[in-house]
Amino acid sequence: MSLRSRNPTVVAQAVLWILLGLVLRLEPGTATLPLLMDSVIQALEELEQKVPATKASHTASVWLLFAQDSGRHDLLHHVLLEGQNLKATKLDPQQLSPELQGLTKDVAQHGIRGRQEYGVVLAPDGSTVAVEPLLAGLEAGLQGNRVVNLPLDSTATPLDAGATFPDTGAVVPDVRATSPRVRDVPPDGTSADVGAMPPNIRATNLDVKPTSPGVRPISPDVPVTSPDVQASSPGAKARSPTTVDSLLVVTLARDLGLAFLQSPQTWSHSGLGTEGCWDQLSAPRTFTLLDSTASPVTMAFLNGALDGALLGDYLNRTPEPRPPLSRLLSQYYGAGVAGDSGLRSNFRRQNTAALTSAPTLTQQVWGALILLQRLEPTHPQLRGMSQEQLFEVATNAAKEFTEAFLGCPAIHPRCRWGAAPYRGSPSPLQLPLGFLYVHHTYVPAPPCTDFPSCAADMRSMQRFHQDIRGWDDIGYSFVIGSDGYVYEGRGWHWVGAHTLGHNSRGFGVAFVGNYTAELPAKAALQTMQDVLPGCAVRAGLLRPDYALLGHRQLVRTDCPGDALFKLLSTWPRFAANVKPRTARRASRRSKREPPPIIVPATGLQ
Repeated sequence: MSLRSRNPTVVAQAVLWILLGLVLRLEPGTATLPLLMDSVIQALEELEQKVPATKASHTASVWLLFAQDSGRHDLLHHVLLEGQNLKATKLDPQQLSPELQGLTKDVAQHGIRGRQEYGVVLAPDGSTVAVEPLLAGLEAGLQGNRVVNLPLDSTATPLDAGATFPDTGAVVPDVRATSPRVRDVPPDGTSADVGAMPPNIRATNLDVKPTSPGVRPISPDVPVTSPDVQASSPGAKARSPTTVDSLLVVTLARDLGLAFLQSPQTWSHSGLGTEGCWDQLSAPRTFTLLDSTASPVTMAFLNGALDGALLGDYLNRTPEPRPPLSRLLSQYYGAGVAGDSGLRSNFRRQNTAALTSAPTLTQQVWGALILLQRLEPTHPQLRGMSQEQLFEVATNAAKEFTEAFLGCPAIHPRCRWGAAPYRGSPSPLQLPLGFLYVHHTYVPAPPCTDFPSCAADMRSMQRFHQDIRGWDDIGYSFVIGSDGYVYEGRGWHWVGAHTLGHNSRGFGVAFVGNYTAELPAKAALQTMQDVLPGCAVRAGLLRPDYALLGHRQLVRTDCPGDALFKLLSTWPRFAANVKPRTARRASRRSKREPPPIIVPATGLQ
């Protein structure tokens, strides 16, 4: 039988098990390939060409070995993803080239030691991605059976149903043999395993909608997963979930719940979602976190978890023959899956907001903690915790995640676009501020639509501002690209050089491009109008009663362009009482007068 004639799903599962299983046999520090997503795709492609048919029928055993080696942290993955396939299979790590063997060792397990984060790679869109939750999501999606029944209580007594794993003592919960589709529920809305769907929660009517053009809800039939989501209104008593979605649990819910078990906390003060910097972008080898107190739920972990959930959901609802994983990842981290530009890594937050909601995620986190407590009665963080306490943790985690992470834009830090150091000593802002000043860069004139071009534009503007104008740094607080990302300039805490006489009173945010006659991309506009300021208000950086102004309302300039300013004037936060100060027509302006971005340094600083 040729490789092409085998079941693509079985082969894909075999590839994942082999990739994860190789971690047990390899010595650390042997990788010679750069830590890029392209390298991971290369490894998957090589495995897809070499995986034997005999391995394809016993792929789950590799995960069993991986779980045994990794210890209790991965026991839940072991239970949810291995299912009932317990046959042992020995895999030869020599199936991969030495370079890819080393890469596999370096990226197969996510972890933090000191300020270094391991198991992460740099993606083409400039984001850093943890590989372990990504692969776990792919496998969960390939399995198809996502609805897992939970035990009736979270005590340490044995489960009533399921099989015991050899050598681990872990008990497999009953796993339904159907994919978790809302439409699988009988007409009366009940099921022996799933139960009644609450009237106020519908998978086709989620709480959070995508904000980017072309970004669509990934799966309208993704289950709310528990018939017991009854606590969305104040004072309502929550009922324990009876099922979980294995895809959301193994990618996000378990780790999110554990991160919030420490103490009641908010996202901005928890060390969650911490970013970092690569030693270099062309051939990255070392990733250093910006915060020494970072939680294991870093920005890279969350990116990998979201990508795993989104692609796992895509695989779960895609009929055979499914695409090879190498092709799927290449498309997702490129122009978009199957030609859909909305389904790509640049819009992972918007797509995840369409995939789940706070009530849904609360049940998933709660269910994950219940299951983990059931499997590991002596877990130091879960021992002795009541159902009410677990529910409180899950509610807080889901609320903070959906509001403070999914509800905020993805911001590339300065080190990601290659910023030069600040010259001199920056002046701190007195937060919160009361204004948001909108600019266009004018030069560069074309919108930047991918990470390389946006990063190059940022470096070009900074060089001009520092070397030609003699400023301390790039003038803007933030810059919005047309690639789905915001780029950090002077940031939230330092006075910028963007709006003469008003730099300490508001944040200056620019769109890359010339918007005299046309408008920025819809996703970029949404970021400026709602997402960025909403996130800043929640974090206490921008006053709730903030006002939005165009640059021309405070400085004699045509910035931010006629077309963009006309649109700004229709936004609810626009300060209509401040009249534009443009003194001369553009046609009468001297050709020697600099464009809006290069107003003399004395005028901005």
